Amino acid sequence: MKQLIICLVILILTGCNLGEPGDLTPIPTVDLPTVEILSPTNNQEVLEGIEFDFDIVARDASDGIARVELYIDEVLINTSSPVEEDAVPIFRTTMNWRGTGVGRHIVEVIAYRPDDTPSDPARLTIEVLARE
Repeated sequence: MKQLIICLVILILTGCNLGEPGDLTPIPTVDLPTVEILSPTNNQEVLEGIEFDFDIVARDASDGIARVELYIDEVLINTSSPVEEDAVPIFRTTMNWRGTGVGRHIVEVIAYRPDDTPSDPARLTIEVLARE
């Protein structure tokens, strides 16, 4: 019985730690680098065997962009890094790919900070058409 009374006293003294919704401080989220595929457009059609360029821009105001990676169907195709410095706040690059494999292909581009923090991937679909 004595233990029950002690537990009740402790509960009363500590009170409820839940505040009003306005009293809560949100936990800040880490700002990630961003990346965007400027061209080609989503669902663009290309002929098999033809080489074409991806125009890509990545941004990170805090630590800068150290590299950008291009994936086709989850396979790393190309990597690009700034030439002048280890990392830059805005990095624009062109990467090429020869359209191979008739059909739809998923393109993903990911930008990385020097500490390997990745951006969310920029995605689009490319349709490779057979040459006649």
